Amino acid sequence: MLQLVKAGVLNVGYLESGPAGGTPAVLLHGFPYDVHAYDAVTPLLVSAGCRVITPYLRGYGPTRFLSGDTLRSGQQAVLALDLLAFMDALSIASAVLAGYDWGGRAACIVAALWPERALGLVTGGVAYNIQNIARSRGPLAPEDEYRLWYQYYLHSERGRAGLSQDRNAFCKFLWRLWSPTWNFDDATYARTADAFDNPDFVDVVVHSYRHRYGLVPGDPAAEETERLLSERPKIAAPTVALHGDVDGVTPPEGSAHHHRYFTGKYERRIVAGVGHNFPQEAPQEFADAVLSLV
Repeated sequence: MLQLVKAGVLNVGYLESGPAGGTPAVLLHGFPYDVHAYDAVTPLLVSAGCRVITPYLRGYGPTRFLSGDTLRSGQQAVLALDLLAFMDALSIASAVLAGYDWGGRAACIVAALWPERALGLVTGGVAYNIQNIARSRGPLAPEDEYRLWYQYYLHSERGRAGLSQDRNAFCKFLWRLWSPTWNFDDATYARTADAFDNPDFVDVVVHSYRHRYGLVPGDPAAEETERLLSERPKIAAPTVALHGDVDGVTPPEGSAHHHRYFTGKYERRIVAGVGHNFPQEAPQEFADAVLSLV
């Protein structure tokens, strides 16, 4: 059942399942996905006694800003601060934090900067999912630049207009590119695409892909957090990094050397035939990773 809680600058929509006294697992979706990414993961965790909480990120679904004056930022620091505020609002002192894409970034940042809040970390796709904004202006290998075309598109006003006018087609195209072996049907996509009708979706997405390249200023309230992230903090929480071998955004070799950012127990698992939307494509493997940290 959908629930709402005021947390920081947001009124957050979220799903909760499982026993109130179970080990909390906070599951975080990415762009362009939503809480339905965890539809098959959640019952596996609940059956093992976990308390499973799955929030809609800012700009998605029923989650709304409390004030019209708040910058519709999508930068990495605000996603982490949102997660902290959400955990505080639900009186969750610590939890297994699990996510991919934007959600994985929020989980990694909280685990790095507030280690007492992370019982464990499951990070999908990019193992150390913290942006190095200072180095983002430098060119990458041509094949990597090719995969990031959508980010450069959103740097332009043409891209903003394209996302605004036909967000469903745009995001569905990304699903196909990023998960080439996942044969999702129209109904599966439609369940998630409803979340993109949020009035702040376009602004938050565009800001995210501009801020990470230093093209727009961030939220002043997150400035100190961004400064700390520029120091490339290491993560002490026990971690399982998951990577699909057909991920259309970040191939497995992209996380091959990320172990150097982890000081605690660290395990990297490559799963064949899985793309970018790891929990929806391989729910059992995702659940197994979470349960290994409970």
